[in-house]
Amino acid sequence: MKNMRHALVMLLAALALAGQALGQELDGTLKKIKDSSTFTLGYLESAPPFSFPGPDRRPVGYSIDLCTHIASSIQKQLGINLKLNWVPVTTENRIEMVASGKVDIECSTTTATLSRQERVDFSLMTFVDGGGMLTKSDLKLRAVGDLADKRIAVIPGTTTETALEKFLKEEFVAVKYVKVKNHVEGLAALEKGMGDAFASDRGILIGLAVTSKDPSLFSLPGILFSYEPYGLMVRRNDAAFRLAVNRALAELYRSGGFVPIYERW
Repeated sequence: MKNMRHALVMLLAALALAGQALGQELDGTLKKIKDSSTFTLGYLESAPPFSFPGPDRRPVGYSIDLCTHIASSIQKQLGINLKLNWVPVTTENRIEMVASGKVDIECSTTTATLSRQERVDFSLMTFVDGGGMLTKSDLKLRAVGDLADKRIAVIPGTTTETALEKFLKEEFVAVKYVKVKNHVEGLAALEKGMGDAFASDRGILIGLAVTSKDPSLFSLPGILFSYEPYGLMVRRNDAAFRLAVNRALAELYRSGGFVPIYERW
């Protein structure tokens, strides 16, 4: 009996050690990051104040700061020195860049939707915004009906485009859509008179206006037509990496560390 008890104790100890070893094994994105010592982060170049090039051309912004905090947390978790590789993405290719593994995480202004979750996963919510319109100050839009026959610039394939079309249809307002590639082009369309309004998330529109050459030229009418909960995009079926991202964000929220980031931007 003594020998059996000793053998049982040894077996349980071996199983415990094996369980610890298996728990320490990495796969998916975390293994990729550890093996390469590189964390590849995608970002939009024209989405102030969330993500845009700073004075030295390095990306800055609210979402960039969140992702930098996540990178620090993952570096500590993996016990390595990480190199951050910032990769510009576009509204057209950002989902594919994440799904294909060309970037490990996308740090900008992507709205978490069920249809997008067919291809990618999302972190905890990082911000809540809504669709609005930026106009020239001399264009007085007091009600939705004032948009009739106006030219509205919008980025194709965005939740803004879908929500705006649905909203205007329900309001029985017909407009002319001007397709633009990105936020910078949308602002340019407004400045050059190619559009009467540029539709996007209100936070981005404010960022575009205040960083323009003359913010006094622009106005943000009180027309809100969508709900946009932002999340950081990560690959599907990679629970360990998503958990690492969410733990970093949860720690930042619980500690209040996100407050200076929010106030900064």
